[in-house]
Amino acid sequence: MDTLLIICSMGLICVGYIGAFIPGLSGPPIAWLGFLSLYFVKHINIPLWVVVVLAVIALVSLILEWTIPAFGTKVFKGTKYGVRGSYLGMIIGILVPIPFGFLIGPFVGAYLGELYYDNDNHKRALTAAFGTFIGFIFAILINFTMVSLIAMIWFYYLYFYLF
Repeated sequence: MDTLLIICSMGLICVGYIGAFIPGLSGPPIAWLGFLSLYFVKHINIPLWVVVVLAVIALVSLILEWTIPAFGTKVFKGTKYGVRGSYLGMIIGILVPIPFGFLIGPFVGAYLGELYYDNDNHKRALTAAFGTFIGFIFAILINFTMVSLIAMIWFYYLYFYLF
């Protein structure tokens, strides 16, 4: 049973890394579930406070993932159409096999979303798309950092269990 929990936790950590880059599949909470799986392994002594602190970190990261792109859009005078376009562009950018599609997609999606809102003002749409893109990239970096933190702590406890 312990081996199954360790394999499951390792898989959830890996999915957490994937989820750090894909909108809607938030990486830190998934990675935290992987850490929680490791918590239930009998001979690994993980203090409960570590699990709770990592849960709070995962929750904060989830909240930031959804608010930072909107904040970037707001700072650069964008609309909700730009934010929605960036998420749609991210999904399309991942699915369409083009180089750096996950980076190009959010920017193009935000730009097209802003043009949908106001077709006459291309400069404002470009500025708002840039703000959305910056917020989106910042949210990805935060998610990646949080998943990496959870993975490092996961590896620390697993290492002392194995050796």
